[in-house]
Amino acid sequence: MWVVDRVEGAIAVLVRDEDERTEDVSVRALPAGSREGSVLRVPELDGGPDWAAAVLDEDARRDRLRAAAEVLERLRRRDPGGNIKL
Repeated sequence: MWVVDRVEGAIAVLVRDEDERTEDVSVRALPAGSREGSVLRVPELDGGPDWAAAVLDEDARRDRLRAAAEVLERLRRRDPGGNIKL
């Protein structure tokens, strides 16, 4: 799976889950509705990603957002607040 990390003009920067490899891809090559944070299932073709066959995985995106929110909530509960003393 790949995640749209950011969009810089007409180029989307994607990160592959398995090894955190990044790739710059034309926004036009991605499925309609792709945006920062979108999770894409991308088949391999001739040793590389087949962007034309990529599909959005909204369930995976929601799962990731939920997991991130849970981590943030755990961190907030541990934070005593106030100023940091160095």
